[in-house]
Amino acid sequence: MELGLSWVVFVGIFGVFVALKWMLCSVNQWFYEIKLGDKRLSLPPGDLGWPLIGNMWSFLRAFKSSNPDSFISTFVTRFGHTGMYKTFMFGSPSIIITVPEACRRVLTDDEAFKPGWPTSTLKLIGRKSFIGISYDEHKRLRRLTAAPVNGHEALSMYLRYIEDNVVSALDKWAGMGEIEFLTELRKLTFRIIMYIFLSSESEQAMEALEREYTALNYGVRAMAINIPGFAYHKALKARKKLVATFQSIVDERRERRRKNPTTPKKDMMDALLDVEDENGRRLNDEEIIDVLVMYLNAGHESSGHITMWATLFLEKHPEFFQRAKAEQEAIVKNRPPTQKGLALKEVRDMEYLSKVIDETLRLVTFSFVVFREAKADVNISGYTIPKGWKVLVWFRSVHLDPEIYPEPKEFNPLRWDGLTPKAGTYLPFGAGSRTCPGNDLAKLEIAVFLHYFLLNYKLERLNPACPLMYLPHSRPKDNCLGRIRRVSSS
Repeated sequence: MELGLSWVVFVGIFGVFVALKWMLCSVNQWFYEIKLGDKRLSLPPGDLGWPLIGNMWSFLRAFKSSNPDSFISTFVTRFGHTGMYKTFMFGSPSIIITVPEACRRVLTDDEAFKPGWPTSTLKLIGRKSFIGISYDEHKRLRRLTAAPVNGHEALSMYLRYIEDNVVSALDKWAGMGEIEFLTELRKLTFRIIMYIFLSSESEQAMEALEREYTALNYGVRAMAINIPGFAYHKALKARKKLVATFQSIVDERRERRRKNPTTPKKDMMDALLDVEDENGRRLNDEEIIDVLVMYLNAGHESSGHITMWATLFLEKHPEFFQRAKAEQEAIVKNRPPTQKGLALKEVRDMEYLSKVIDETLRLVTFSFVVFREAKADVNISGYTIPKGWKVLVWFRSVHLDPEIYPEPKEFNPLRWDGLTPKAGTYLPFGAGSRTCPGNDLAKLEIAVFLHYFLLNYKLERLNPACPLMYLPHSRPKDNCLGRIRRVSSS
């Protein structure tokens, strides 16, 4: 009798638990879908997860594991390979896009989509940065910054500075013993972007700023919990310190130019202070600072990480390393005897090394997702994206799709022989009007570093089997601890 009663109680408790779980898992669906009326019938498959947190726990769990792709794989397993899934991410009902044509459409259709970055991200990067401003404001700022950062004349001018710093850094690292290779690369790329924007080479200032950027980036993909001890709280504090630093730099530069209006313009800060729109309006301090916060972050994080991964991939595949090295040796051999250092044309002619970089960008997918928001109801592939819903363009799924790239997780520069990627299948810098404005500068930095590394150095990792972490960006947990060995004195 007692056993039977216990069983009834157990079944009752279990039933209440199942019912409660069903109700909680349905809250977001009731709240966000019911108002759509019949349009909800044409939403992509998926689920909106738990109240408030949505699918964030499963996202963070996957990206803190050894298999970040398990997050999307779960959707594919449950709902099929539809390429579009409804979800609830970063505080908003969202549609995840994982197939090329839909990605291309979302990224290039400015009439239907606008930036949709989470409010928590905008608080960190800045509401007046490129990721938060309107199409017209973005077009104006991009016109201002594109040529001074990515133009042929600018790249030719920066080449010598990049080259000198790469040569000096490699020589220094070779004498340091154990180093965190990634950490040193990030310092190097940060020095370069600081010079371009602020003409600064202060080691102390750069190290302080770079530390704050590290904290900032850890908060970008974290849960937006502004409580001491959480990554997002630390990131907000870092943002505050960065803004204070840049505000003092802006104030000092304005004062210097007021006292001496004829001072020559020498960096991007001067350009930002001078730019006017068609009505004569200049950028205010908030706009300048947010552009600085964004550019200095994007301008060193991606370059440093991709350079590390390209180096690791080449070291892991000796046949690719030797072919890339032979190309660099041929460039030096064919150089006029009066020429000192690299010429931009030589960098442009690095055909094989370009494939190495492209393959690294594909395989690593530094920015695995970007955010858009539907301006109106949009139909893609028979599914409705409701007005106001976020769209997560999942680059990682595209770049690792075996139907597009056979054996996608294998590093193979030869796959690029004669390959012209179809629209939407290769998106390391995004696409459309908001393509990364510093893509050519980043590829130049990577190419120059690999040129000198391949000719004269080797990397010996101390922990080659070190596990990886994927947030905020993929990297070995030990930041690639190792030694740089000089192998040639040429």
